[in-house]
Amino acid sequence: MSHSDFKPLSLLSASPVAATADPWTPLPYFDVPRFDAQSLLLDWPRLHAGHALPPPAEGHPLADGWALYHSGEFERAATLGLRHGSEGLVLANQSTAIYANYLEPREAVRLSMFRQVIERAADQAAAEPDNCHALYWQAYALGRYSQGISVARALAQGLGSKLKGALERVIELQPDHADAHIALAAFHAEVIDKVGALVGRMTYGVRAEMSIELFERGIELHPHSPGALMEYGRALLMLHGDAYLREATLLYEQAAALQPADAKERLDVELARAGLSD
Repeated sequence: MSHSDFKPLSLLSASPVAATADPWTPLPYFDVPRFDAQSLLLDWPRLHAGHALPPPAEGHPLADGWALYHSGEFERAATLGLRHGSEGLVLANQSTAIYANYLEPREAVRLSMFRQVIERAADQAAAEPDNCHALYWQAYALGRYSQGISVARALAQGLGSKLKGALERVIELQPDHADAHIALAAFHAEVIDKVGALVGRMTYGVRAEMSIELFERGIELHPHSPGALMEYGRALLMLHGDAYLREATLLYEQAAALQPADAKERLDVELARAGLSD
């Protein structure tokens, strides 16, 4: 395994096809946990350990939507979320962003989906400045979009500052938001990897020690997240190079050995296995 194998990209091969209205690619695994509205609510604390989203009321249509999301029915979940206005935007944005990151094979479509999430989440955050879930999905989509167009280009466009500011605000609003800690930690590492430690610190306020501190806190808050473990492994290589290949490999092995709680974690486990086999 080499440094370049650690990439949070789609599990399918990307191709430069123009965006279309074609159906979304279905989840390719049949061993994913399946949920209905009742079982969803019972498992809600584990399923949302990364960001502590309050559960929908029993009998609310969004409970069915979240059951679809966690079962891997991302397109249906996003469509249902959009039918419920601002209340359903977190479901719509999360479903769209996760699908785009892991399963959409067309690069143009993937980037278009991230832009949709960025715009919807930014509008919601403007209307609800203390909505940490809108801020988080804005930041997540900004991060993945930036990786798609190249981190250096994204930094030049000012997207990095927006991402960093949104994540810092999320942590300010919700100090135990594990996913925001992991995303902000990854941002510090990505910037240092692209522009160097000195420029990164002076221009963007990023530091290697802060990246490690944020990763450690995020994993402490959500120790069973395969995605967090993989991001930490990638960051160690970006910050320290192949000298930390053993540590990064161990983190990927931990991620690959986890029992996934839902479809998104199943995709992360598969990604970890793919990284180890390369």
